[in-house]
Amino acid sequence: MTSPFAFAPPRGSGSPATAPPAPPAPLPPFPPTAPRLDPRLPAGPLDSAWQRCREGLPLISPANKRKLRVLVVGSGLAGASAAATLAEQGYRVQLVTYHDSPRRAHSVAAQGGINAAKNYAGDGDSIGRLFRDTVKGGDFRAREPGCHRLAEISGAIIDQCVAQGVPFAREYGGTLANRSFGGALVSRTFYARGQTGQQLLYGAYQALMRQVAAGRVELLTRREMVELICVDGVARGVVCRHGLSGTLETFTAHAVLLASGGYSNVFYLSTNAVKSNVSAIWRAHLQGACFANPCFTQIHPTCIPAGDIWQSKLTLMSESLRNDGRVWLPAQAGDGRQAAAIPEAERDYFLERQYPTYGNMVPRDVASRRARELCLEGRGVGPGGRGVYLDLAEAIRRDGREAIESRYGNLLEMYARITGEDPIASPLRIYPAPHYTMGGLWVDYHLMSTIPGLFVLGEANFSEHGANRLGASALMQGLADGYFIAPATVTAWLAGHPQPQIGADHPACRAAVAAAEVRIAALRPGPVRPVGGDGAGGRTVTDLHRELGLLMIEVCGISRSAPELRRGLAAVEALRQEFRDGVRVPDHGAGPDEALERALRLEDFLGLADLMLRDALAREESCGAHFREEFQTPEGEAQRDDAQFAHIAAWEHREGAQPERHTEPLAFTAMAPSQRNYR
Repeated sequence: MTSPFAFAPPRGSGSPATAPPAPPAPLPPFPPTAPRLDPRLPAGPLDSAWQRCREGLPLISPANKRKLRVLVVGSGLAGASAAATLAEQGYRVQLVTYHDSPRRAHSVAAQGGINAAKNYAGDGDSIGRLFRDTVKGGDFRAREPGCHRLAEISGAIIDQCVAQGVPFAREYGGTLANRSFGGALVSRTFYARGQTGQQLLYGAYQALMRQVAAGRVELLTRREMVELICVDGVARGVVCRHGLSGTLETFTAHAVLLASGGYSNVFYLSTNAVKSNVSAIWRAHLQGACFANPCFTQIHPTCIPAGDIWQSKLTLMSESLRNDGRVWLPAQAGDGRQAAAIPEAERDYFLERQYPTYGNMVPRDVASRRARELCLEGRGVGPGGRGVYLDLAEAIRRDGREAIESRYGNLLEMYARITGEDPIASPLRIYPAPHYTMGGLWVDYHLMSTIPGLFVLGEANFSEHGANRLGASALMQGLADGYFIAPATVTAWLAGHPQPQIGADHPACRAAVAAAEVRIAALRPGPVRPVGGDGAGGRTVTDLHRELGLLMIEVCGISRSAPELRRGLAAVEALRQEFRDGVRVPDHGAGPDEALERALRLEDFLGLADLMLRDALAREESCGAHFREEFQTPEGEAQRDDAQFAHIAAWEHREGAQPERHTEPLAFTAMAPSQRNYR
């Protein structure tokens, strides 16, 4: 079995020197835009759209808010900040998390920083420039109003976090420090060394725990959502499985907020935490929530290469290292010398050579694609040739070792502990790895899905990042959704849609619990079939997940093609059948059951993988992180088709039939779509 990151050579090659193959035959016409995909975008000028929208939203008196219950699923930045803010407004909030503490949410792993248009560096940044960088960075596959709202809220996020005591890095004079990230020519990224996500999460956590202490938030740990409860088509609660007792519990509310993160673990090896999964939003999708742009998944260019196929996850090295680190490879293929033995004249600083304007700070999709192509040519370094150098030597000579260690100390320490190599004495070895998912549940401008009353926040929704997220924008979006957008739009929904309170004895609740019980029972050994262990034909659930990940990274990773996507669809269906026929998880009674948890999550990942492949096959263009080998420029860059694909693809689940693809057209008034050029 090959490594998940020993990518197969691209069919037709992504190299500019090779002519791309002829495009495949076009697919049948897509269905017209679904009437219910109304994004509810405000009319009028972009720069005042969010203010006008917010001022027009209905309100609820503080006394009446105390009568309403809101349920939040997920305790990361988006979930914790939303729960804390809604409780501060007076709502009764329940927060569900499968962690033993909200502080363990995967947001804690974010390293490099959070963007904001403060122009503290005095280098010409502005709300308008951040807006334009976001739209361009997403390769014109995001809504303009949402991107502008994100840019204008960004400054308030920093003020909020500073007020909470988040220890951002500061300059000698006490002002907040900034650094640059990929896809931008300005320094707008605020950071706390390499622990920015951790510090921001602790800020949201302390705000959350203040509301827990005040009795306005009920914190429900070790609960994993297994079903969504809908009453007359409206989201009214969730069914959770208790991680310690195994019992199914019902939680109801007047509105449900999903903030459960992304789904990069469909690739098995990713930078996500091992337990990160798609189940919460996938269960909602099966209930009727449209899934938008599932194939838009980001491969991060600066990760520690996989050592072997038995790893459980990959480790991110912050993109901020590209500020001071120069990315290079030996100029000649097969050069096996150590980095120090290769003279300057025999090194290829390929990003600086190919993109002189942005250099090493090109967006993630571009850096990942170029690194992969050169490694496939035999110029990679390290075991299996699956690595490129990220060299800090010049920065150390320029600024001194102490300054570099102060800037990136914990990142360098982490690298040394994992690899056994000193990143000061020799260059870091990095390689692309699955990281962030731009796809997610479709939401309108108010963050509500196609299920009324179901709001989706942070990475769980299809985001404002289009086909490629700029570095340091994930934390910005999660906190914008949680602190500023959802508290306004959830209130507006509740004000206009009064509903009676329901309990666990409601028929819809009992039906959801019964559905979860049937699903779990299907994974238990039957009276006839002998117990073959946690797996199919002697293979464990982890084996099946690993095979799924290997397949997905090969056919739907950095590079995609129609023949490989079709092969992937057939292979995923075979894996799903193998899972259905063979996976049986022994029932050990009450108590923790990690085998059952893994099986339930894998079942959802298998369904998601099928949808991702369908989405990638249907989008016959290259844009951002979605690179179809059939559609590239002579220079090997992504070639969009704005006439056919300037839209958001939203997939509707149809029980017993293939999913239906709907579209939401994208309109560009402030920026004319153009070929991305970082050269």
